[in-house]
Amino acid sequence: MITRRKLVAALGATALAAPLTIFAQQQKIRRVGFLGNSTAALEAHLVGPFREGLRDFGYVEGRNLLIEYRWAEGKYERFPALIEELIALKVDAIVTAGTPASLAVKKATTTIPLVMIAVGDPVGTGIVPSLSRPGGNITGLTSIAQELDAKRLELLREVIPGLSHIAVLWNSASPLQAIEQNRVRVAAQELRMAILSYGVQTEEGLEKAFATIAKERPGALLVLADRLFLHHRERIMRFATQQRLPGVYAYRELVEAGGLMSFGPSYRGMHRRAAYFVDRILKGANPGELPVERPASFELVVNLNAAKALGLTIPQSVLLRASEVIQ
Repeated sequence: MITRRKLVAALGATALAAPLTIFAQQQKIRRVGFLGNSTAALEAHLVGPFREGLRDFGYVEGRNLLIEYRWAEGKYERFPALIEELIALKVDAIVTAGTPASLAVKKATTTIPLVMIAVGDPVGTGIVPSLSRPGGNITGLTSIAQELDAKRLELLREVIPGLSHIAVLWNSASPLQAIEQNRVRVAAQELRMAILSYGVQTEEGLEKAFATIAKERPGALLVLADRLFLHHRERIMRFATQQRLPGVYAYRELVEAGGLMSFGPSYRGMHRRAAYFVDRILKGANPGELPVERPASFELVVNLNAAKALGLTIPQSVLLRASEVIQ
């Protein structure tokens, strides 16, 4: 028989235990995998906004969140082994950027949620069946905008009115890049430009392409959006500077490294926005029911120092559209 005294004591113990239980739940440490294409140093400007976004949702590394970083160092063949490491750690979600890494995660697991960032065409490359209902364990953000490369060519034509030959660097290991370089060809034909196409997969392939470009002497360079080129941006910019080769790039980082212009979505913004998807998943949302988002904004970055070194004058029409001008 329960006496009144025992009942009061039991209720008191329950009342004391409830806040402790809530506190323990609030302090549960979640584990998220971050699969980087390059290195920690080269992607610090992208990881930073992602971590800031997580802090906005109340996640503090070491307190209620652990981020397991794995870096491919520009070698996509490392993805399967790095993903297996994250799976073995039983991470609650995997965050990664770009098509090759996202395809690798899709192949490796159908249960661990994947938050993809800046995937060019997740539907066309078979990562998800649709943007509105991605299904399965995948959601995130796409950088898809089919007219981007055409606009980059148009920018070059504005700056260099007589431009007729342009070299294009793309990653032949990426299914998306094959699609995009075909789009570039179509856009170039409409602008009556000749395309010199160079599909590369490695640093060695990049050097071979440079040797051919130096012989062919095109009027400009277009580098498509692939993390391989982000990883090797310093080498690409040294070559472009040596050859006095004006270029337009997908990533602003190449302009910061000395390139002429970049036009594309805000990759920093997309990395910060990825924290929203991680938060929803950690709170129980089904990733397959979270629509894949398109870019919210685009940036045109112009480097006037590079223009001066190349003997080019950037038209006022281009400068007025620039999000940022480096002087």
